[in-house]
Amino acid sequence: MNESGTGAAPMSREGVDHALHQLHADAERIRTSLLDLESHAGTRLLKGARLTGETWRRWDETQRKVATLWRLFDAYTSVLDKATALRDGAGRPDSDLLQILTIMLGGPSVDLPDGEVPLDQRTLLGPDRRRVTLAEAVQLMSDAYEESAAVVVAADNAWTALLLPLDDVEEAWRDAARVAHELDGVRHPELDRIGRELTAFGRIVRTDPLSLVSGSGSDAKADTSRLDTLRTALEKVRAELADAVAARDGHTALVDRLTGAIDEVAEAERAARETRETALAKIDSPGLPEPVEPSAGLRDRLAALAALCAEGRWRELAARSADLDRAVATALDRVRADHALAAGLLDRRAELRGRLQAYQAKAGRLGLAEDPLISGLHERARDLLWTAPCDLRAATAALAEYQRAIRACETETGTRG
Repeated sequence: MNESGTGAAPMSREGVDHALHQLHADAERIRTSLLDLESHAGTRLLKGARLTGETWRRWDETQRKVATLWRLFDAYTSVLDKATALRDGAGRPDSDLLQILTIMLGGPSVDLPDGEVPLDQRTLLGPDRRRVTLAEAVQLMSDAYEESAAVVVAADNAWTALLLPLDDVEEAWRDAARVAHELDGVRHPELDRIGRELTAFGRIVRTDPLSLVSGSGSDAKADTSRLDTLRTALEKVRAELADAVAARDGHTALVDRLTGAIDEVAEAERAARETRETALAKIDSPGLPEPVEPSAGLRDRLAALAALCAEGRWRELAARSADLDRAVATALDRVRADHALAAGLLDRRAELRGRLQAYQAKAGRLGLAEDPLISGLHERARDLLWTAPCDLRAATAALAEYQRAIRACETETGTRG
């Protein structure tokens, strides 16, 4: 090493001037970055919040780190200011001054703050004074800045992702609680549970947001799943409350509508019953299921809703009326299906009769009306279809045999021609 103590030859006057210019520019950028960090929204939020848990631990560590960073920056600028003063005091510095400036600008000239001296380099009486170069000081400050900024940005991103959505859900919960109280003044167990969960989660969001962050760096994201679950549960409760309000405000129209729907079921029952009786009389072994006539039970359930209206039990009214709505729709579908099944048997008989008549006309056109075989098959099919109760299976087979015989004769006649 040469006598400058830096391992390199003393810098020239131009080299010193260039280095000082560059170092002052670096110092200004560092100062700006540190001030930006202090004025960052995340920093202001962290300073103003009552922190707990992981966030408190990391913010406490970050505050100490930032304080040390500022002390290191002060030590850095102190060396830079002294070097600048020496250079400004000499128009044409001699070799001795250039050697001093070279040591200050390139050698270990920056005293590390106490907190930056590693434990293994300390003594019982305290940390030994340790010096680093200006470049090494910049690297130390850069590392500390990046670590500190990461904590601030992570907390700010977590609050950004969670605070406003949390406020919205809390406001929606308060609105739902007000509606629930106005409806019947009775506590809503599910709404109470959601409220307790929101309170607990809100405490975490406001005091320990970093405990909700997973990943690091640009991949760090706040976990919103718990809030999403609470929002979904609350939306379900709010929908139930909205139904209850609608039931309260329109219970007369609701009862009228349900009455009309049940009347429709009763009318469908009457039509299905008549068609079933006809099918039982006209179709042999129809295999129809036992009739269902749910309208009487539905009317009983409708009558029970009147007591709920009288007592102002609007949430229960909404739930029971919704159940009754579904029951009415199910009953109507079932009754109509039974009606369609019975009507289908009668329609099948009518279809077979129509086909028999069509083939009888065809037999006449072919000159087969007097054919003993053809006429015999026709009479058998006709007897089956016009006899009550009608054996549809046997009639279908007889008609098919009649059709085959006519087609066979038609083919034979065409061949001879």
